[in-house]
Amino acid sequence: MSTRNLKSPTILAILLALAFSACANTGTASLPPDVGEVMHGYLNGYLAADDRPDSLAILPTPPRAGSAAQARDDETARATFTLSGGERYDRAMQDAVLQFPAAAERFEQAIGFAVTEETTPWIYHILQRTLTDAGFSAEKAKKHYQRPRPFMVNGRPMGIPDADEETYRKDGSYPSGHTAAGFVWALVLAELVPERADEIIRRGLEFGRSRTVLNVHWQSDVEAGYIMGAATFARLASNEQFGHDMEMAKREVLSIRASNAAALR
Repeated sequence: MSTRNLKSPTILAILLALAFSACANTGTASLPPDVGEVMHGYLNGYLAADDRPDSLAILPTPPRAGSAAQARDDETARATFTLSGGERYDRAMQDAVLQFPAAAERFEQAIGFAVTEETTPWIYHILQRTLTDAGFSAEKAKKHYQRPRPFMVNGRPMGIPDADEETYRKDGSYPSGHTAAGFVWALVLAELVPERADEIIRRGLEFGRSRTVLNVHWQSDVEAGYIMGAATFARLASNEQFGHDMEMAKREVLSIRASNAAALR
């Protein structure tokens, strides 16, 4: 067979379909295991408590009142709060929802396909479990510093009107656990769909920025969240179960590519 013929969309579709069929015969059709919940609606993560990155050891102290760093946070809060209402505010409100299945929709445009429990069960499963890992990675620093959130300091309202404000007041602002989750998702999905990595990472950064739009996190909280998301992903890289699940998820991506190629015929 000539190299020229391999470029045909029809031939490519057949080869991809055969490749996926071979994967399916070795167990791709299996579903993720029941791993239990750490709390209602949230699956247990991959990392044991002692294996999670330590935010208190990794992160610098948050900006002090009156410092240049806090002045930068204040300015960012003023600038982004003007985005309340409109398309960017609506996206920030969507990003605030970490419950599934809604959370699985956040990166669909960036990756180019839908993520659902029925069509991509392994990707869906990984997103659920890494949410827990990234969220808990922020807890030590949150509890230690108990940094007040922007709406508690600047007098502007919290941008999530139906949220439990008292819960937010008691939960430290630094670092942003939401941002850590969104960024670990971006890194996971960029590995699964590397040809769209730029779009995916950009979406992960915007996911964090949504927290300043809603006046619930400072910019430095968000930047620390990116660090904890990356630190979580680094720890996951050596986790055997995570590695297995990523291989299964890559087979799902292969199936989607085969289907899309076939549609071009």
